[in-house]
Amino acid sequence: MAAAVSWSTTAAEVEPYSGPPRNIQAIDAVQFDSSLTPKEYKIAGTKPGSKILITDVNILDSTGREPYRGDVLIEEERFTAVGHVPNKESLQQDSNVRLIEGKGRTLMSGLGDAHTHFSWNGGDLAKLGELGVEEHTLLTARSAGIYLDSGYTMCYGAASAKDLLDVSVRDAINAGYFPGPRSLANAKEIARPDGDLVPGITAYAAGPEEMREVVRRHASLGVDQVKISMSGEEITEIRSAQDCYFSDEETAAAVDEAHKHGLRVCAHARARDSVKQCVRHGVDVIFHASYIDDEGMDMLEKKKTKHVVAPALNWIVGTLEDAAAFGYPQAKAEEVGYRRELDVAIPGLREMHRRGIVVLPGGDYGFAWTPHGTYARDLAHFVKLLGFTPHESIISATAGVAKLMMRSNELGKVLPGYYADCILVNGDPLSDIEILQDHSKLNYVIINGRVHK
Repeated sequence: MAAAVSWSTTAAEVEPYSGPPRNIQAIDAVQFDSSLTPKEYKIAGTKPGSKILITDVNILDSTGREPYRGDVLIEEERFTAVGHVPNKESLQQDSNVRLIEGKGRTLMSGLGDAHTHFSWNGGDLAKLGELGVEEHTLLTARSAGIYLDSGYTMCYGAASAKDLLDVSVRDAINAGYFPGPRSLANAKEIARPDGDLVPGITAYAAGPEEMREVVRRHASLGVDQVKISMSGEEITEIRSAQDCYFSDEETAAAVDEAHKHGLRVCAHARARDSVKQCVRHGVDVIFHASYIDDEGMDMLEKKKTKHVVAPALNWIVGTLEDAAAFGYPQAKAEEVGYRRELDVAIPGLREMHRRGIVVLPGGDYGFAWTPHGTYARDLAHFVKLLGFTPHESIISATAGVAKLMMRSNELGKVLPGYYADCILVNGDPLSDIEILQDHSKLNYVIINGRVHK
């Protein structure tokens, strides 16, 4: 039974809000330890001397400023002029400059996903461990390509089904072998033998020393972060989302060892006690946090500049609303506890937003009923369920994920000097956030100053 919480009444309903984005300051305030900064990855393949002039667009720059009409110049990998392009007329006459006429469409930063599984293939996760590495690598690369096709240019790896899938695809994209988003790589999630969720794609450790050993092994693979799987998942029917399987000593050891190797830690942490351990021992990225209680919320608020939360809402929503088509009836989803979890999680996440705790989108995509290519559903969930304005939802998926990537000085905004990762949308996502789910409305996808679509 979930504990009673102080916000159960105050966060039960969302009060209408139409002011400036409330999450800008909270995102700016997050400061991960600089010793945990990932390697500075760059994507190869942008033609030297290339120029793209985009005229007459509504610029949604993700700074919190309201959209404004203007022009944008991209030179090689970066934006060099935004709003006003000084030599616009001469550029328009230059046959070496690619001209894109915006005609009032919305130009915005490429989107980001804070909970990415490139190697989940939309089928039976239990069989992923048996899938041949060659075929699995191709499927992983395909998923990365779908992210970019969907307007996503930043992905934070939440776990890989095999040790090197994330790492290999990250490196191949950066080398220019095939298109995909900028990404930070993970390996298999680390679980205790009595707390695993999907055995074939899990790395096991029991006790502090084994935790350290597995973290060291993951570090040797070239990952950018490690994941610990601390709590259960209701679909297993044997591991409750309200139970924490890690001891304080195990969590502390995993975090300490990862940080020694310059790696951040993310955690599958649905349970109340899992969230508290995350805050107590410095887990940097908290996934889910569904059953957070008053003590945990207060702890998280006090350290909100050191943590972000990625609830992966679409997994719960999809399990309740879409899984029946794949043989998992809604009645069963409710019986095992997903309706209860959603009903508890939504007010808690609203309270986090109210307290200035950074909440980021990324919905555990890659399962049968959360298929690749539907990632922008999360942005609508943030608006409809959590009380974010459309502007706040977009900022969380752009500037917010750039902060998670520890590159907020050059990603996630449409500003001079930033990498030219952007999408041209045929419509206004501030009026209709669901337009970002319609790929036909994503008229252009540009990454690293190169037109992908």
